[in-house]
Amino acid sequence: MRILFFSHYYTPEVNAPASRTSEHCKTWVKMGHDVTVVTCAPNHPTGKVYPGYKNSLWRVETIDGVRVIRLWTVLAANAGFLMRILNYVSYLCATIVAIPFLPRADVIVSTSPQFFCGLAGFFARPFKRAPWALEIRDIWPESIVTVGAMKKGRAIRFLEWVETSAYRQADAIISVTKSFVPHIAERCNDPDKISIVRNGADLKVFQRSASGADVKKNIGLADRFVAAYVGTHGMAHGLGVILDAAEILRNDTRIAFLMVGDGAERARLEADRAARGLDNVLILGQRPKSDMPAIWAATDASLILLKRSDMFKKVLPSKMTEAMAMQCPIVLGVEGEASELLAEADAGIAITPESTDELARAVLRLADDPELAAAFGARGRTFVNEQFDREKLAASYIDILQAMIDRARGGAKRA
Repeated sequence: MRILFFSHYYTPEVNAPASRTSEHCKTWVKMGHDVTVVTCAPNHPTGKVYPGYKNSLWRVETIDGVRVIRLWTVLAANAGFLMRILNYVSYLCATIVAIPFLPRADVIVSTSPQFFCGLAGFFARPFKRAPWALEIRDIWPESIVTVGAMKKGRAIRFLEWVETSAYRQADAIISVTKSFVPHIAERCNDPDKISIVRNGADLKVFQRSASGADVKKNIGLADRFVAAYVGTHGMAHGLGVILDAAEILRNDTRIAFLMVGDGAERARLEADRAARGLDNVLILGQRPKSDMPAIWAATDASLILLKRSDMFKKVLPSKMTEAMAMQCPIVLGVEGEASELLAEADAGIAITPESTDELARAVLRLADDPELAAAFGARGRTFVNEQFDREKLAASYIDILQAMIDRARGGAKRA
């Protein structure tokens, strides 16, 4: 099978869409498929191109057997609105120009958000004469309004019209959560074309083999119980609650809070930490993906947080499966499907989103009861082994794509 995949983000970027796409594509290549990813120069979240790369018109490289084509875009940090929109639109424009020069394909996949990346598949389909699968990792434009980046108005209504049109035009829709399905089904012309492939973890990479004690010593947190947030420091996450909880627990010298990642809120969080003199909080910034198993090894409790919103009840953070794979007990500040999954796995403690007191109590409970923490971690690993192995999920994804191809070829024969 020849797969043409449009993704705004790709390895060596370390955010959730880059990880999901790169791990699926790497697995597909191992299965014998030919995979081409169309993306841009790695620059998330700072808007600065990574060392060894340039923002070129066209660059081709091979990563883990995947052909990666990088196109020029307007670069922008993961902050602000106008420049990010220009970044997104420029990617779509670049892909439209590049489509005639891209390899032949049996199937096309585009992932959204960002929204305009999802539309790339719509424009590629007639040129490549291949069926198009639209992957939905978040509901746009609803999530834009939820985080306060835009207000309801003509622009949002236009984007909602584009959203509905994309659902109806796609040959298949692949949702990363069950909770997205009613929203999509209400707007698309054929609910039967919706499938679910949830986020998983690469169980060969995410193993608790590194010495957590050594890693803690290297980052200055030796002998501490480390409650860590690993991921984007964005508008949606409400990470100020970590600093508030750290202030409550500042006199408990056993406990430290670790924040790893970057994003629109990082500078504000660093300034707030300094102003409060919170010596029990360490903010490391972004680290390469190769460092993640070591970071997880140093983590005694994984903090997975979002702001309290009905929209986020539909979200299933990818960090959940990675934390479970690393046998880290979870403190989850996300309602809805994520909370239900945590309860099913019995792998941690659910709290009310943005609740400082509940976050502090949950961390303290795990620090006080290492046997409970270890039990949560062990159950999480077992749960992921059974249901969220990335290789098994990638194989299920391939079955969906093959069925699309078979339907398209069957229709062509009948015509």
